[in-house]
Amino acid sequence: MIYKTVEGELDLSKLKRLYPAVVVELDGDIAEMSLEWGDMNHNKVKIINYVLVFDFTPKDQEEKVKTTLSFKDKESLFTEMQKVSEVING
Repeated sequence: MIYKTVEGELDLSKLKRLYPAVVVELDGDIAEMSLEWGDMNHNKVKIINYVLVFDFTPKDQEEKVKTTLSFKDKESLFTEMQKVSEVING
């Protein structure tokens, strides 16, 4: 299952985890948080962007193997998630 992105082609058959997140800034620190956390705290932090993380890291491997796609808004993130779902589910 090959998925074509702006970052290149991703082999989804090797995917271990796929998750959406929000990248936020608070007091100069930048962190990746869950979408739920971002929704609950949107008035306390600056939302930088939304991301979809493709984690290909094999079990018991310390070095992370990830590809992250960035989006300006949540709607664009959800649109991309739907496209990935269509590839995975055929």
